[in-house]
Amino acid sequence: MKNILLIDFGSTYTKLTLVDVDAEEIRGTAQAFTTVESDVNEGLNAGLQLLKQKIGSFTYEECYACSSAAGGLRMITSGLVPELTGEAAKLASLGAGAKVVAIYAFQLTEDDLEEIAKANPDIFLLVGGTDGGNTECILHNAKALASMKPTFPIVIAGNRTAARQCERILEGCELYVCPNVMPKFGALNIDPTQKKIREIFLERIILAKGLSRATELLSDIMMPTPAAVLQAMELLSKGTAEESGIGDLVAVDVGGATTDVYSIADGMPEQMNTVFKGLPEPYSKRTVEGDIGMRYSIQGIIDAAGEDKICELSGLSKERIRALVDELKANKETVPQGDDELEALDFALASSAVKEAVTRHAGTISEAYTMMGLTYVQEGKNLTRVKQIVVTGGSLIHTKRTEAIASHALFSTSESGSLRPKEANVWVDRTYILAAMGLLSSHYPDVALRIMKKELEYHGHSQQTLN
Repeated sequence: MKNILLIDFGSTYTKLTLVDVDAEEIRGTAQAFTTVESDVNEGLNAGLQLLKQKIGSFTYEECYACSSAAGGLRMITSGLVPELTGEAAKLASLGAGAKVVAIYAFQLTEDDLEEIAKANPDIFLLVGGTDGGNTECILHNAKALASMKPTFPIVIAGNRTAARQCERILEGCELYVCPNVMPKFGALNIDPTQKKIREIFLERIILAKGLSRATELLSDIMMPTPAAVLQAMELLSKGTAEESGIGDLVAVDVGGATTDVYSIADGMPEQMNTVFKGLPEPYSKRTVEGDIGMRYSIQGIIDAAGEDKICELSGLSKERIRALVDELKANKETVPQGDDELEALDFALASSAVKEAVTRHAGTISEAYTMMGLTYVQEGKNLTRVKQIVVTGGSLIHTKRTEAIASHALFSTSESGSLRPKEANVWVDRTYILAAMGLLSSHYPDVALRIMKKELEYHGHSQQTLN
């Protein structure tokens, strides 16, 4: 027996998973309220006690952790053109497990600087221009940032012609220089920047979040929680040299405040008469919908879906929905617990959250007529042939209608331009093990993969053509 303790310091809960890597099994899980505002050890110790109550006394040889506590890794990015370097900066940040709180394009203004100072991000990502291209914007923004004497670290990952000059302008600040995230038009190079962001998270942000108070128990605090989940999804999809994965997938995590979507797939056009528009999509992609969440962002779901759709899915009247939503806004911790009306509303909200978040994550296709005849134009990622969907989040795991909710991630004839999956199997993470398996995969990838394939609840073929 070789026990490994895996900890996810969340904004609300600290989640613990104990794994016996020799037996390749989960011995137990537990969670307790995160206490980062006082002493993070209080929540951690409470979780340890709960785990001992469930499985008895235990020891562990290694302990690894990830964190999204105290708001997670909050980043701001600035680029030249929103659709190009700005988008590249966003992809780099989200793929590193960050929460992007603001994105700026073109030259920063005085108002922008006031907003940045107020937001006080954990990291600022400064990009702009292809290598050898425009330098004016990134140099202006470097000077603007220098004028505010920032206390947060700045990562420079723009036009290499201007990178060293930016470094001199920002002398005295905490600086890191990475290769350009978009070295030439239409090409991405985001991996080095993602690696640096994660290193800063480990070296600096952990201390700022107060998590260093728990380090005597830990072998390593390794990464932001979303990065751990992305790592787990990559492993589950691709497999290892010893163990096959399940293939291309889409994963959806519906939370109280945000909905995260992950896709592990090439996503490029499949037909010869389709042209691709925009930046190439990363094979492993994460997006975060900050306006879509089951409690803190409940109004965002309703605004996106429309009251009529919520009525249709829930079977409730508009008046009753409005009353229940007001109650949930005032009491965000409320769960259905046998209340038929709340269960119906949560089903409608979760279904709509899944549909909207995956629609935004996936690409679109449209018709265009050229001298060569009918041509199709694809923007974003083509996920139509993805055959596996992984779902998690309280609203999906604490219901018997998980598969029905997950089906809203799939293609709809009413939105024929959306490149969502057409049919897929559904895998449910009912015990919140994805982040833990991402952590475990850094040292024991084969074990982590086999545990996921065994522990994730599998549902067969699902197809959604009308919604």
